[in-house]
Amino acid sequence: AKGLELSDGAKAKAFFEEHFLPVRISRLGEGEGFVTGYYEPIVDGSRTENEVYKVPVYRRPSNLFVRGTTQGSVGLPNKGQVFRKIGRRKLVPYYDRAEIEDGAIADRGLEICFLKEQTDLLFSQIQGSARVSLDDGSTVRINYDAHNGYPYTAVGRILIERNIIPKDQMSMQKIREWMEENPNEADELRRQNKSYVFFREVQLSDKDEAVGAQGVPLTPGRSIAVDKSLHVYGTPFFIEGELPIESGLSKTPFRRLMIAQDTGSAIVGPARADLYFGAGLEAGQVAGRLRHNARFVILVPKSLDPVARARKMPVPDARPSETIAKLFPQTNPPKDQKNAAKLPETIPKN
Repeated sequence: AKGLELSDGAKAKAFFEEHFLPVRISRLGEGEGFVTGYYEPIVDGSRTENEVYKVPVYRRPSNLFVRGTTQGSVGLPNKGQVFRKIGRRKLVPYYDRAEIEDGAIADRGLEICFLKEQTDLLFSQIQGSARVSLDDGSTVRINYDAHNGYPYTAVGRILIERNIIPKDQMSMQKIREWMEENPNEADELRRQNKSYVFFREVQLSDKDEAVGAQGVPLTPGRSIAVDKSLHVYGTPFFIEGELPIESGLSKTPFRRLMIAQDTGSAIVGPARADLYFGAGLEAGQVAGRLRHNARFVILVPKSLDPVARARKMPVPDARPSETIAKLFPQTNPPKDQKNAAKLPETIPKN
């Protein structure tokens, strides 16, 4: 591709048609996938703590340990167990959000900068990066570097379950507005999400886009975050649907080639993507209202023909296997045993 002069859309289209095979993907038994949106927040901050800026943005602590990785690695995995080292050998779970907010790692020189509100930090952690406009006129760019090992809990889902915000009205803007109007309740709600993200400072200018997990700058409207356990960075996807791009009520036709360049702990499954919309308030408003079904087509290089490879793929035994069935006979078989025997006991989320 780098050796070609793809100067217009027709030539680019011909390139993909010649070299790739389109394969429709979705979860087993479902026809469509699911998309959300993300962006890079722009928040106010300061290098020094004061009465206005008092919420610390922490870099990764030296006693944070992830099995299978070295301490010097940049951008630790956002999944898996994370431990706190005590002495040379003892490992215990790392501090959760509440403990960190209460000062468990304060005054250790880990502060990159300070923000006005915990909500600003929470949204920066959810998005994985931020541009911090400092009170001296400069800007500091921060990117995801590690997390504390606890699974991510969506505060929006809790608000829906508590009948505070209707599901059809849920957006990041609605969450922010509710938190600003209910500061005490917001503290309790935020701590329901025990997951906590640590950042690293990156040398990017105000004009540069955030860097994704692939290690390259993201492109607004073209980069997506996918499930890294299933997909390879750089894979082209064609995503099609009707999304609220123009407004919260609009059904903007969306038919676009996207590139997998990022990941996220909440992005799980084959036909699941987070669409990157850029930086700032406007991008955040569009990203915040996306929770919609869409059709996914993955573009597979023809040299990796999935049909040919599938013929060689071993098929697992039906569940339960005859051996297990003899060891653990069912005294009260389910009414729908006929259908149950044809399906796996569970369908893994990823």
